[in-house]
Amino acid sequence: MATNQDQDSTTIVKLEKACSDLNTLLKTSTTMEKSLTTMDSQFDAIDEALSTASRKIAPLQSLAMATKALDTRINRAVTPAFALLESFKLTDCLQHKLLDLSSKLSETKTPKKRLEKLLKYVDGVDQLNAAINSINEEGEPAIQKLQEVVEFLSRTKATGQNRIIRLRETLITLKALYETEVDSMKFEGLLDEALLNLQDEYESLLQQIKHPNMRDLQADDKENNQIVLTNSDLGTEMQVEVLRRISETLAANDCLDICIDIFVKVRYRRAAKALMRLNPEYLRVYTPEEIDEMEWESLETAIALWIQHFGLAVKTVLVSEKKLFQQALGGIMEGLIWPECFVKIADKIMAVFFRFGEGVARSSKEPEKLFKLLDMFDSLEKLKPEFSQVFEDEAGADICTRFRELEKLLIHASSKVLWEFGLQIEGNSDGFPPPQDGSVTKIVRYAINYLKYLATDNYMVIMAKVLQTEQIWKSGILSKPESEENLLREAISNVMEALQRNVESKRSRYRDKILPHIFAMNTYWYIYMRTKNTELGKLLGDQYLKKKYKVVAEESAYMYQKQTWGPLARMLDKEDLKWRSKEELGRLVREKVEAFTKGLDEILLRHKGHYSIPDIGLREQIREATTKLVVTAYTEFLDFYSDALQGTLYIGPESIQGKLNQVFDSASGKMRRRDSYSRTAKGNPASVEAEIMEFQRSRSTNSDVRELDIVLD
Repeated sequence: MATNQDQDSTTIVKLEKACSDLNTLLKTSTTMEKSLTTMDSQFDAIDEALSTASRKIAPLQSLAMATKALDTRINRAVTPAFALLESFKLTDCLQHKLLDLSSKLSETKTPKKRLEKLLKYVDGVDQLNAAINSINEEGEPAIQKLQEVVEFLSRTKATGQNRIIRLRETLITLKALYETEVDSMKFEGLLDEALLNLQDEYESLLQQIKHPNMRDLQADDKENNQIVLTNSDLGTEMQVEVLRRISETLAANDCLDICIDIFVKVRYRRAAKALMRLNPEYLRVYTPEEIDEMEWESLETAIALWIQHFGLAVKTVLVSEKKLFQQALGGIMEGLIWPECFVKIADKIMAVFFRFGEGVARSSKEPEKLFKLLDMFDSLEKLKPEFSQVFEDEAGADICTRFRELEKLLIHASSKVLWEFGLQIEGNSDGFPPPQDGSVTKIVRYAINYLKYLATDNYMVIMAKVLQTEQIWKSGILSKPESEENLLREAISNVMEALQRNVESKRSRYRDKILPHIFAMNTYWYIYMRTKNTELGKLLGDQYLKKKYKVVAEESAYMYQKQTWGPLARMLDKEDLKWRSKEELGRLVREKVEAFTKGLDEILLRHKGHYSIPDIGLREQIREATTKLVVTAYTEFLDFYSDALQGTLYIGPESIQGKLNQVFDSASGKMRRRDSYSRTAKGNPASVEAEIMEFQRSRSTNSDVRELDIVLD
């Protein structure tokens, strides 16, 4: 109970204290309310004072804003004018610097130091050009803005009259300076003079860059049978860099046409001069008519030089020039201009070579030109990858087209020469009489050696390619072409058949009954022996040679034996001596021996004066066959009728043998003088090369070979 009373007393005390705190808080709130009321009255008074002040200073504030805007506008107009004046000052400074560089450049003689000075000079020209361009670009806008401000101030009178006058005078001075000085600085001042100096230095530097000695390369070409490629770089790195910088500077100053003209003119002269060291005088003759008038030796030499010089021009001179053009002019117009500039000089140089090649291809189709035409075509084929690489750009399309056209001309000309060769051989059959001694004609020897040379490794593949290419052109790309070997075999077979028709035509024109067989025997045996075991023989085939020539030669030899020596042997026939009396038998036997001896002398006389068998092997075979036929028959006759011939003088078998040996030996000596090819007997393979070399020498040393008709009988 007592505890509860204590708790109630404590609670009452707390409540009384809280009540006291609330009274104190209420009093404080009342005091604060009074203070706030007082402050609100003060704020109203301040706000009223501020409003009054604002109304009083508003005009001043508008004037200040207008003044600030006017100042900003004037500054925007005057600042570009100040910048323009600074550009004029910079230009004047750069001009003095350029004059100093020009003086130092003229005093410098050492090539390397001169190039360094020239680079600094180019930098000075670029800086001066940039400054003048800056004036040109900034001048009109600056003057326009300044003029607008002057007109605005004059119209609004927003500033003092003196200030407006000064601004107007500044505008007039700046405008006059811009109009008079900018064009003068760009086209008549130091910049123009510097550009002229750069053009002179540009031309001089281009002239200093030379090609290596072409004669040395030509000598290496002759020694190694191929063109020795040298470093394609022309000039040093410093020289190329200076050329590039000057090219870009001239192009940036509206001198691109002048730059190109100088570059093309000088580099063409340098390239042409490098090639002229080879002394290509033959290129002055290029029309088909002029080429036809040339001596064969001169033409042969000219074509060989053309092949060599054409390769040198492409692989050395033009490759180097192309790289120089690219290095020096590649930075202009995003690299679009230099290929056309390079083609300008390349076209002039290649045109000279093209027209000579075209003239040769269009000239008369003489047989000996075939090998030179094939040499030219082969050289172009080998050169084609490098040629295509040099002229791969669109600008070189016309030169590539002319290159292909030259190849076409050479293909047509080569095919036509071989085709016309057969026609000329066949057409020659009526032009000259057959050999009066039955020997091999010059046209046969010429044709066989000609075809043998064509069938060598040097020309077989080239000729076959020419024939196949022309067949594709005639039949179309979609047609199935024959193999190169078949085409070449067919073409050569046509010539061989024309040669056979020529031989048969001449054979039919003999009045003597024996000479046609001697002529055919000599000719066909010559063809067979000179052809077998050679590339030509392998191409035609052994069976073809035997059927066409060996068999015919053997048949002709048989007919020669039958018609020449057969009647002589038949004089010793014994049938008509049977059943004769002793006296009559002796008389008839003596008559037969006398008739035989007389007939033998007549035949031997004809052989000595009219008949010739040049081939050693063939002559020995005929000698053996004749001895076997005649001497054997005579010996048997004498032995059988020895009793009837007792007391009679007659020639012995040994004498008959001696006379036969004598007549065949005389034919051998005669033919050795006529035909140097008799030294190569029985188609010895080792002799084939000698014959071909002899043929080459005869083509280059005997002017008679130039006209096919001259080598004919």
